[in-house]
Amino acid sequence: MEHIVIIGNGIAGVTAARHIRKLSDKKITIVSSETDFFFSRTALMYVYMGYMKFEHIQPYENWFWKKNNIDLVKGYVTQVDHKNKGLLLTGDKKLNYDKLIIATGSKPNKFGWPGQDLKGVQGLYSKQDLDLLEKNAPNSKVCPRAVIIGGGLIGIEMAEMLRSRNIPVTFLVREKSFWNGVLPDGESQMLNEHILQHHIDLRLQTNLKEILSDENGRAKAVTTDTGDTIECNVVGLTPGVSPNIDFLKESGIKLGRGVMVNRYLETNIQDIYAIGDCAEQQEAIGNRRPIEAVWYTGRMMGEALAQTICGNRTPYNPGHWFNSAKFLDIEYQTYGWVFSSQSKKEYEEHFHWRHPKEKISITIAYHKGDRKFLGINTFGIRLRHEIFDRWLTEERTIDYVMEYLKDANFDPEFFADYENDIISKYNSEFATNIQPRKKSWKRILNL
Repeated sequence: MEHIVIIGNGIAGVTAARHIRKLSDKKITIVSSETDFFFSRTALMYVYMGYMKFEHIQPYENWFWKKNNIDLVKGYVTQVDHKNKGLLLTGDKKLNYDKLIIATGSKPNKFGWPGQDLKGVQGLYSKQDLDLLEKNAPNSKVCPRAVIIGGGLIGIEMAEMLRSRNIPVTFLVREKSFWNGVLPDGESQMLNEHILQHHIDLRLQTNLKEILSDENGRAKAVTTDTGDTIECNVVGLTPGVSPNIDFLKESGIKLGRGVMVNRYLETNIQDIYAIGDCAEQQEAIGNRRPIEAVWYTGRMMGEALAQTICGNRTPYNPGHWFNSAKFLDIEYQTYGWVFSSQSKKEYEEHFHWRHPKEKISITIAYHKGDRKFLGINTFGIRLRHEIFDRWLTEERTIDYVMEYLKDANFDPEFFADYENDIISKYNSEFATNIQPRKKSWKRILNL
């Protein structure tokens, strides 16, 4: 019986295992050093905030794995011997494979800051990080102040977590505006305001210089390049993540920033594959980055590779870009491509609407030549993924999107008051006379 070994029990590795099992009776083993069972990494913050218990973020019961003949091995892989198709684990344990899937995810970035390895300094990625934060910052008495370094999604999540326990937070962001490398200026500025309104001490254009230690080797303060010294008990290092591939450096597997793969997720070594956050496409797919640390792309890679492993060679085809996130209590969605002011294409124009009082906005990107719809960002409004996916495929114009905007409305009780305002501003800016079409379920369902 062919033995498939998967290193990593995140969404990519577990999806591959589940779909291989659906398609075959191959022997499957998942190796992980993080946890005994798969959990939803994106929900870790809600455990700390008290909304869920850890067992609530485990999608499958513990008996699921045995019932489906998926063996679980708790251990850390230290070496891959592709010539003998073997793995070496800590404790000198050995494991042989016929086909190997590397799905080891990401690790938090560190940039050599003085004091970055002190007690009280941590990232927020793994279950171990969650446990450590519970120990370092259980309440505002143990942790009177925290400082977070890095202005991305993990940073804002960590800030929200700490504020949920009334722990004061200072947030150091090196850019002149929060997440302005990803978002257009109007949206980035709105988030600056929102962060400050949630009593987070946001300091833009500020870099960490050093983390200072007390007599016990624990962080007691940070210094910045603006000359400030900020006392704190916890320092959250959240300047992004990078592929977790250090153990592969002597393996013979071709590495870049991640494990180099083709569109079939194959490495340069026969019978070895890589998926998820640790995989790097040899050739980027459209505007997508070669490495995508995104939950749904890991799932899609796992599904595609399972087909290949089971004899139906299938390329990874992620389709149109989409993503979602949450900035404190503002929900964010993006479909297609809406580039920041820094990286906007020369042919790209934006239409932006913002509610005069609420933190609600949309930005639509379109081609200045033929007015083709390129993408949309929404904050505080829920829209239908399948509608925008279809419009992008059909290469609709921005005028068409405006006319049929009600079809994309997912939450009519919240969105109904905004459509007329959005289209009114659009008509005013572009001297058009678009009248919104009434919502049609026939169109929505594509009947």
